[in-house]
Amino acid sequence: MGRYLIGRLLQGLLLVFSVSVLVFAMIYMMPGDPIDQVTGWKVSQETKEQMRKAYGFDQPLYRQYISWAARILKDGDLGISLRSKLPVWDILKTRIPITLKFTGLTLLIEMLIAVPLGLVCAYKKDSLFDRLTVNLSLFFTAIPQFWIAVLLILLFGVHLRWFPFVGFSTPKHLVLPVAAGVLASFATTIRLTKSEVLEVIREKYVTTAYAKGLGKSAVLIKHVLRNALILITVIISLSIPWLISGAVILEHIFGIPGMGGLMINSIVLQDFAVVQACVLVIASLTVFFNIVCDILIGMLDPRISVSLKGAER
Repeated sequence: MGRYLIGRLLQGLLLVFSVSVLVFAMIYMMPGDPIDQVTGWKVSQETKEQMRKAYGFDQPLYRQYISWAARILKDGDLGISLRSKLPVWDILKTRIPITLKFTGLTLLIEMLIAVPLGLVCAYKKDSLFDRLTVNLSLFFTAIPQFWIAVLLILLFGVHLRWFPFVGFSTPKHLVLPVAAGVLASFATTIRLTKSEVLEVIREKYVTTAYAKGLGKSAVLIKHVLRNALILITVIISLSIPWLISGAVILEHIFGIPGMGGLMINSIVLQDFAVVQACVLVIASLTVFFNIVCDILIGMLDPRISVSLKGAER
């Protein structure tokens, strides 16, 4: 198990490195000059050249990347924002908790809704409830996430005025953005939970549990759902990258002061240091949660632990 986790950690570090290289190169391929974005046409060319030298933009691209990566590994220095002139970490450290709170709450509500619905759909397979639930969830999946957000704002924010749709200061501010995130992603969780539960129901130990006289609810919760937790853990791991990437759009639409709006504005303004830091943090969080998921799966399924120990021998 230890060797497996070390391998997964190395793969994660390689993935973060690859993402950082690609993003670093793609940002510098964007049209326009970041110094021109900041200074404007009134600033002399000599002053602009001095600023380029100060920020390292006069160096070849590979040297800029090596210098950036070395500062991060040595001092944890993510650079200085070109727009605000503040350290990038000082900007991010107030926004990362907001993004994690938003995505975590969205994931929690999605699991609390989708997993029980998937369990009931499997238990009542091909019933009216099953068909309506699956078709309705697929309907929301077919609608782009940003369009769901706009519809919720128009209906519940503008027309009915039930919920505020800008900001993140009160629980009422959370309702519309979390609802948009859940509606756009819970169909996959329902369908995967349903298919896994249907497979577990066919196992012999479920038939044995019924033969012992256990009730249907006891069998579903103690035996079926418990063994389906492995897939649910995988679903959570797969959902986190999509939730974080989707949060970028939703945060921008709803004016949530997280990493999403910061990242989009920084791309438009070509604030390279902030964009690179945002992507690095998102990639690192994705790798971290995937490794945590692998550990949990090994704990939930003894067969995986045994196979990993055998492989290490």
